[in-house]
Amino acid sequence: MQIEKIDTLGRLKEAGYVSLSIKEEMRKNLISKLQKGEVVFQGIKGFDDTVLPDLERAILSRHSILLLGLRGQAKTRIARLLIHLLDEFIPVVEGSEINDDPLHPLSKFAKDLIAAKGDHTPITWLHRSERYVEKLATPDVSVADLIGDIDPIKAANQKLAYSDEGAIHYGLVPRANRSIFVINELPDLQPRIQVSLFNILQEGDLQIRGFKLRLPLDVEFVFTANPEDYTNRGSIITPLKDRIQSQILTHYPKTLDIAKEITRAEANLHPLQREAVSIPEIHRDLLENMVINARESEYTDEKSGVSARMSITALENLVSSAERRMILNNESSTTTRLSDFWGVIPAIIGKLELVYEGEQEGVYNVAIKLLDQAIKSTFNAHFPNPEKSGKNGDPYGAIKMWFQDGNEVNLLLASSDKNYVKTLESIPGLLRLVTQRITDKSLHVPMMEIVLHGLAQYNVIGRNYLDNTLSFKDPISDIFNMDEDEDDEDDYR
Repeated sequence: MQIEKIDTLGRLKEAGYVSLSIKEEMRKNLISKLQKGEVVFQGIKGFDDTVLPDLERAILSRHSILLLGLRGQAKTRIARLLIHLLDEFIPVVEGSEINDDPLHPLSKFAKDLIAAKGDHTPITWLHRSERYVEKLATPDVSVADLIGDIDPIKAANQKLAYSDEGAIHYGLVPRANRSIFVINELPDLQPRIQVSLFNILQEGDLQIRGFKLRLPLDVEFVFTANPEDYTNRGSIITPLKDRIQSQILTHYPKTLDIAKEITRAEANLHPLQREAVSIPEIHRDLLENMVINARESEYTDEKSGVSARMSITALENLVSSAERRMILNNESSTTTRLSDFWGVIPAIIGKLELVYEGEQEGVYNVAIKLLDQAIKSTFNAHFPNPEKSGKNGDPYGAIKMWFQDGNEVNLLLASSDKNYVKTLESIPGLLRLVTQRITDKSLHVPMMEIVLHGLAQYNVIGRNYLDNTLSFKDPISDIFNMDEDEDDEDDYR
C-alpha cells in the first residue's frame, strides 16, 4: 500500500513512518542526489563552481541561508528550487493550521485532537509544492503578518480567554511549519520586525501580544538581499545576521558564453518567432556585450547592478523588431539586423540606474553609447583599425572614396530583406572586404553592417538616425551642411 493512502495516526505508526525535521529531510535528499550524480538545481547556470557548492554545504550543515547579490542574479529562482529537496509528501494532522506532525504535534488543536481520538486521529498528506512560502519584505509588513496576533472574534465565538492558545491567529511563519520560508529583500523589513525573527531562528519561542508560547517550529529560513539595500533603503540588523548561519554571495555570469546560454534559455519567445526569425551568433554576442558594458559603464550605478533580465528582454525585443518588419513586408522568414537593435532600446532604458553623469547624458543616449561600444569592440575583433594604415594599403579605401564622392546610404529599418541587402551590396568594396575576412556566408550581411557602424565609430563616415532611417555619408559633408544651416539662420535673422 502506498504510504500516501494511510489516513489515521495508528496506521501511520504501523507503517513504521519516521519523521524528520525539514533540515534533515533536505540534507538526506541532497546526499541522495549527489550520490546519484543528479542535477540538484535545474536551470541554474554559471554557479557550478561558486554559489551552488556553497549552497550545498549550507544544506548539509542544516543552516538557515542568506543569498546576497545584486538584482537579477537568480536568488529567488534558487530559493524556489529548494522544494525539490523535500520529500514528495509528508503527513499532517487533519485540520491543523500549522502542519502539525502527527508523531510530534505542536499546536493545542493537534494535541487535543490526538488526546481525544488517539490512533484514530485523521491525517492528510501535504505535497512538497505546498511547503514553500514566499514573502516580499515591504515596510508595511507587521509582526502580526509574520508571527500572528490574538484574534478577538475567534476568542468571542469560541468563548476563549485571550490567554488561551486557541485565541491565536497564526501568522505566515507558524503556518510555514515544516516548510521552506523565504523572505525576499530582507533589508526592507523594518528593524523592529526583524527583531521578531530572533527567537524563531534560535530558540523557537513565539511571543504574541505578551502571550509567550513555546512552539519549536520546524522551518527552513531562506533570505535574499541586495547589497545596495544596506545603504540606500535599510539594513539587516546585526543580531539577525548573526543568527543566519550561512551567507552566500551570488554574481553575474563570468563569461560571454554563460551569459548567452542564460539568455537563450530564459527568453520568452513565441514559437512562431523561433521558427521564422534567425539570430546570427554575432548579434547574440553584441547583445550580451551591451549588458556587460552597462555593468562596467561610468554612467551606471555599480552598486545597483544590471539585471540579467536586461539581456532577456532585449533579446525578446530584438526578435520582435525583426518579426514586425517581416510582417510589414509580407515575408515568411527573416534574420535579425543590426538596425533592429534600435528596437531594443526600450527594453534597456528602464533597467539602467544612472549616476549623476548618466542622468546628465540622458538614459537614451547612454543606451546608444552602450550599443556603439559593443559594435566597436566587435568591429575591432574582426577588422583592422581604420586609424592605422596597413602595409598593403588601406582596406577601406574603396568605401571611403565612395562616400567622399558625395554618395549616401539610407538604410530603412523596415526595409525588406531583399532591398536591405541590395542597398548594402551597392557600396563599392564593402562585400569584398567582408568576404576576404569572413568565410561563413551567413555572416556576410551582418558583418557588412558591422563595418559601416564600425567606420562610423572611428568617424571615417558619418551616421545619423532619423525617422526610422539609418543614414551613412561622408562626415565632412555633415560639417558643411551644419555651416550652411547656420548661415541660413543668420540670413533669417
